[in-house]
Amino acid sequence: MELRVTDLSCRRGGILVLKGVNFALRSGQALVLRGPNGVGKTTLLRTIAGLQPAASGDVTSPDDAIAYAGHADGLKAALTVRDNLNFWASAYGTKDITPALQAFDLAPLLDRQAQDLSAGQKRRLGLARMVVTGRSIWIFDEPTVSLDTHNTQLFADMVRKHLTNGGIALLATHINLGLPDAESLDLSSFRALAESQAETDDAFLAEGF
Repeated sequence: MELRVTDLSCRRGGILVLKGVNFALRSGQALVLRGPNGVGKTTLLRTIAGLQPAASGDVTSPDDAIAYAGHADGLKAALTVRDNLNFWASAYGTKDITPALQAFDLAPLLDRQAQDLSAGQKRRLGLARMVVTGRSIWIFDEPTVSLDTHNTQLFADMVRKHLTNGGIALLATHINLGLPDAESLDLSSFRALAESQAETDDAFLAEGF
């Protein structure tokens, strides 16, 4: 299994922000994206996950292999923890939610509605749903927001187990999760804002502004 990104360029709001991104991940590998705020980490992750089109380049992965966890937790407020996980399990064609409950110690919250959870508990539930997807490639955008030290470690353990089982993980995070052999990629060298700004300026000049 492989996730391959080839000469990928991405736009945000119509402006080119990243150009020529290349990397490949195989079973058991993790990659952490680095770079300052605004460099394009979220844009790149959303593009790889298929949530927005690429400006150019290619993303190659097995069919139906990618699961994405972004800034939103993806929960239905009126449903309980159990029902939220069962909903996602049904959506992805899986059944057993027990591993997801165990990953973040959610069993004591099983019958509590998502709207009654704390920010940290919602985050735990939102991340735990990745387990029930059955997908082999996990993509995370700042996953440890709202997590305390203990639950950050539980998250790292969850990803580590996924890698041990042959999965792939792609993450944007400023936290050192201690993942085995995880590599990092600084997106600063792929910035395309200066070029995009020049193109925008040329367009304005051509229109006589």
